[in-house]
Amino acid sequence: QVQLVESGGGAVQAGGSLRLSCAASGRTLLTYCLGWFRQAPGKEREFVGGLSRSGARTLYSDSVKGRFTISRDNAKNMAFLQMNSLKPDDTAIYYCAAAVTATPTYIVIGGKEYDSWGQGTQVTVSS
Repeated sequence: QVQLVESGGGAVQAGGSLRLSCAASGRTLLTYCLGWFRQAPGKEREFVGGLSRSGARTLYSDSVKGRFTISRDNAKNMAFLQMNSLKPDDTAIYYCAAAVTATPTYIVIGGKEYDSWGQGTQVTVSS
């Protein structure tokens, strides 16, 4: 099983940018679909976006589409979530997660289908 550690969270003003990192160990991320989730206080965890195992497909929630970008550095065994044009509604704890998928281009949306999770990193956006 892969172990995941997020970093890069922090406090930023609305309109600003942050890049979250997800460092993997134990297994290569090339064998997993990679997802990013977030959970705001008092709200359920929500899917932010995902990257297929092949790296060929990405999928984003409507709330972040056009502002967030997921990428992967295979050599470093890391994944990233670039967040631009941040809004106060983006304030949450962000998690990266990995899911085993049979189809290389499939992106898992349901959190329960993910096998490994990081500890989360806090993102706070002020108005």
